Amino acid sequence: MSYDEMYSYLEARVDALKTNKTGDERQTVDEVFDKQTLMTLYDLMTSGVIDSVKFPISTGKEGNVFYAEDEDGDPIALKIFRTSTSTFKHVRKYIEGDPRFKGLTGNRRKMIYAWANKEYRNLQRYYDAEIPVPEPITFSKNCLVMEFIGDEYGPSPQLKDVVLEDPDETYDEIISFIIDGYRDAHLVHGDMSEYNILMMDGQPILIDCGQAMTADHFNSKELLIRDIENVNRFFRGRGADIIKTEVILDEALKEEEDEE
Repeated sequence: MSYDEMYSYLEARVDALKTNKTGDERQTVDEVFDKQTLMTLYDLMTSGVIDSVKFPISTGKEGNVFYAEDEDGDPIALKIFRTSTSTFKHVRKYIEGDPRFKGLTGNRRKMIYAWANKEYRNLQRYYDAEIPVPEPITFSKNCLVMEFIGDEYGPSPQLKDVVLEDPDETYDEIISFIIDGYRDAHLVHGDMSEYNILMMDGQPILIDCGQAMTADHFNSKELLIRDIENVNRFFRGRGADIIKTEVILDEALKEEEDEE
């Protein structure tokens, strides 16, 4: 496919995604698929990472996730971060507060590109530590490509929308995400809740990891406590046997204290 054909295809896909949407929804699509983003998608397609972009899966604070397919027709997830001013204001504090991006300055688009890089690196850390997350595939500028969590009928549901067969078992697994994530991936998710966990075949999968901070972040313990309390709040409402916040926190910090 030539450059012109590819670009025409991308523009046609964007037009299709706008169909039957309200004015606000069309504006959101326009914010996601600006000209530079289309060029980034063109590069991902010509390099063989993406074959086609099909339909939107979800809309978040900083970007949209789309169902796409690779060259073999297998499903993948494409997350496109909006380069709008509001997105820049939302992510800036997480970039500037992350030791891995210390000293990064630049315009709005450069900061959004760093955000895509950050989420990719966080996913890779979690994945290497065997925390259940979408496997990261690659990223380019404001686009992140990762494993699709779902089946032929669509994406897996959020934890909040699932009737749990064994709330205690699911609770224990998610608490292990917090503890092992801190100890082994050296990350604090910072926004763990029933909205950022998918349930696939009865198993929880952690998503939306862009804001996750490294364990050496000055505010890491406060973020740990927030994650624990968010998870405890949700599962208390589901009748699970809740572990005290300080007990979970002590377990997460134990290895760090032993090293000292």
